[in-house]
Amino acid sequence: MKICIVGGGLSGLVSALNLAGAHQVNLFERRPVAGGCLGSYRIGDYWIEEYYHHCFSGDARLIALLDTLQVTGRLEWLRGSTGYYVDGAIHPLTSPTEILRYPHLTLTEKARLGLLTLRSRRFDVSALDAITAKDFILDNLGPGIYSSFFEPLLKSKFGDRRDEVSAAWLISRIAIRSDRGAGGERLGYLRGGFQHLITRLQEEVEGSGASVTLDSPVSEIRRNAGGWIIDGESYDIVISTLPPQVTAEIAGVDLAPVPYQGAACMTLALDRDVTDGIYWLNMKDAAPYGAVVSHTNFAPLAWYGEHIVYLASYFSGRLPEDYGQTMLADFCRRFSVDEEEIHWHRFAIDPHAGPIYTTGLGARLPSYEEHGLFLAGMFSPPNYPERSMNGSVIAGEEVAKRVLARHPDG
Repeated sequence: MKICIVGGGLSGLVSALNLAGAHQVNLFERRPVAGGCLGSYRIGDYWIEEYYHHCFSGDARLIALLDTLQVTGRLEWLRGSTGYYVDGAIHPLTSPTEILRYPHLTLTEKARLGLLTLRSRRFDVSALDAITAKDFILDNLGPGIYSSFFEPLLKSKFGDRRDEVSAAWLISRIAIRSDRGAGGERLGYLRGGFQHLITRLQEEVEGSGASVTLDSPVSEIRRNAGGWIIDGESYDIVISTLPPQVTAEIAGVDLAPVPYQGAACMTLALDRDVTDGIYWLNMKDAAPYGAVVSHTNFAPLAWYGEHIVYLASYFSGRLPEDYGQTMLADFCRRFSVDEEEIHWHRFAIDPHAGPIYTTGLGARLPSYEEHGLFLAGMFSPPNYPERSMNGSVIAGEEVAKRVLARHPDG
């Protein structure tokens, strides 16, 4: 069988890995680099992701893939510290002592928050799909915790649509981040960056006889008598990893849309740390970014020789053309950084960075096969109610299984 895979992110590459050899596989990626949201910049002698990334100890299928590709030796388990920027001041919130000192929650509110974190893994998230995160927090923890702690997080992550986000997403998010001790969350990162994963995936896919064509967006998918025509070329099977509504537009089929949002991420390098040793600093104060992610307060500074910082923002609709400069100017002013101190900066925008986990989304997710097309990506069931690299690996594996089950003899 001749298979076209649209999209060279994790799900696309993993599905190609599982199908190459048994079938003729051609993968097309619109960007000049593979990896999707896991793509990286080459800076001097190191790689750094365009968007901040880490993995979790429970990411079994991702870790198994690293093993298969022989890059597990690069996996380092590190500690991620957290904090809040409130009223112009940085408040660390990693250790129990720091949490107790945090002035914007009462002792009772802190106890309630801690109890919720402990209980998060025991919730049936499917039962929370119809409840908004806002209502869940207000009903269970009270307005003080919502306004002082959760509302800024939801606003930075989902903007004007924050009141539509389900409690299923919120509890899943808390649960996945509850592997922590006094030193912070236990998070995984590849020494040298996740580019090593993408490179090995592409090598294995191409080594198995498949083609990976970069800088080649697919503009039209049309059904014919025996299969599909993709930009003028015939295929028996199509796997699309694009958002369902994008696939629907270029394929002329009816797929229920999944709400997506964009991400705008500024990456920059400095000679010094500006977040007091904190890895993940959430912004409660209004800013053109929702978090300052100091990568080298997580991964060792020695790997890079300079402090690397991400300014992370999510958006719906269109961004102003000068948004990157607005982010950079605000960061320099707020953290007393002279622009001349910045060694380099890069600005990445992805209009479909990830789903918005609105209430009822669980029942609206597309199947792996719709209208004769195969579908897998951040919209697939393994990435609900929270997306992850692990979920995208599972989606890629599962869609490949379905193709092989339908066409076992090639």
